[in-house]
Amino acid sequence: MSNYLYLTVIKTTTMRTILSFVLLIAAFSSTAQNLKSGGRLKPEQAIMDIRHYTVALDVDPAQKTINGYTEIDLNLSQATNLLLFDFWHGLTVSQVWVNGKTNNFTHGNDDLIRSNVQQQLPVGKVKVKIAYGGTPGVAERAPWTGGFQWAKDSKGNPWIAITCQGEGAKIYFPCKDHPSDEPNEGADMIITVPEGLVVAAPGLLQKVTTKKGKSTYHWKTNYTISNYCIVFNVAKYKVAKRIYTTCDGNKVPMEYYVLEENLDKAEKLLDIFEQTCRIQEKYFGEYPWVKERIAASETPHLGMEHQTNIAYGNKYKYTQVGGKDFDWLLHHEFGHEWWANKVTNRDWGHMWIQEGICSFGDALATRELAGEDAYIKRMQQTARSTQNKLPVVRGDEVDSDSAYYGDIYGKGAFFMHTLRYVMGDEIFFPTLKKLATDPKYTYDNTVMTTDVEQLFSGAYGKSLKPLFQLYLYTINKLEIHVQQTADDKYLVKLMNMDMPLPVDIVTDAGTQRLTIDKKGTTVTSKTLIQVDPKVFYLKKVIFE
Repeated sequence: MSNYLYLTVIKTTTMRTILSFVLLIAAFSSTAQNLKSGGRLKPEQAIMDIRHYTVALDVDPAQKTINGYTEIDLNLSQATNLLLFDFWHGLTVSQVWVNGKTNNFTHGNDDLIRSNVQQQLPVGKVKVKIAYGGTPGVAERAPWTGGFQWAKDSKGNPWIAITCQGEGAKIYFPCKDHPSDEPNEGADMIITVPEGLVVAAPGLLQKVTTKKGKSTYHWKTNYTISNYCIVFNVAKYKVAKRIYTTCDGNKVPMEYYVLEENLDKAEKLLDIFEQTCRIQEKYFGEYPWVKERIAASETPHLGMEHQTNIAYGNKYKYTQVGGKDFDWLLHHEFGHEWWANKVTNRDWGHMWIQEGICSFGDALATRELAGEDAYIKRMQQTARSTQNKLPVVRGDEVDSDSAYYGDIYGKGAFFMHTLRYVMGDEIFFPTLKKLATDPKYTYDNTVMTTDVEQLFSGAYGKSLKPLFQLYLYTINKLEIHVQQTADDKYLVKLMNMDMPLPVDIVTDAGTQRLTIDKKGTTVTSKTLIQVDPKVFYLKKVIFE
């Protein structure tokens, strides 16, 4: 969950200070409107396949209200008399239509809309329209607690942002709020604001119409999209533009929606945006949304991964990495275009896939800009910062609150570092890119930890499941036992791993990469050996 950003990019402050800050934020975090996303899929929703959302709202910054409707196109796999949607009870539903006909409904404090139809709906397509309005919940601490943020720029103009990854989009439009079901045919957003304000949203801008002192912006994405990315930003924006040529030669608009007061900073940010895109594409393949655009919008909160329009609020606080200007926030959020938006976990319990690998991508930026040694030092610090108080994966059918834990970032990233060492770069990096590019794991096809394990095991040629189990499903570290059997002999063996692993061991003759298993390997050295000195494993070394 990138609104709990795992700040691991090299900065002027220490890595320990950064992690402490993140964990402090998480400890005091609570979800707006006391909501959470995902969990056990409701049977009434399991039979619904969401195809498309249309969210049409009139936004009143002065009154801090929204009014309009949402249309939901879905396919039923079973006949039913009941349609069930998630929607916060603090907003008022005025009418529900099913296939164009008004329908009875209830909307209670359980944050569910129930609409019963007299004549059973058959298997197939259904269109539901829900009209509603009111005062949406305010983000207590955006982006760490979701909701609407009604801010103002330095000139007093309205500046509005929405964040809802933890809570789900049900905080402001009716939906099926579960990560396993994204609208395969995308979403339309038709947002009306006072004239003079600009709306930025996912996909491509279709048209802008202005009348009677109001402007309506129609945005459309044809790609599958997580419901928490179906959000918009409003401000008195200017738009800085250029064309970006992807690694596969496709030309994509690159846009930055910037406050008027910061327009002079836009070109520099776009330069850094291009740099970060090159790095992401090198490791993870072509930018995922080439038929639409690359974009960021300046927001009053720190940032979020909103598809084709990431939220940026780092206030141009660039750092130097390898002698080049770098923006950790921009890089991390943009990395989620691959890890979260393109490769999406089917269940929040497997959130490490998108958060851990995205954080590993942050470390790869250090590698690209500052070199391998800087990358190694960064991963060593990540190892020292790992908490190991809870498993990274704590089961299936887990809601967003229960799934979130700081180690899904750092330990997830370090696990990829371990896999890289075990597999070797020649196998690891192509496999990682395959995870990010193969249709089996991307866009409409969501993933679980077993999918990742089977992919990497297949590429490695032997099962990596014991390593996945140790790192992701337990809080144990790899235990390596060292027994001195003679003046210059050491027996080195694994204690809690049922597979042989390569391990770097420093002897009087230098560093050797040896294969170690439970039976043990004898190492000769006239000096005391060192085990895994560069820290490729989260480990406990026991000398006897």
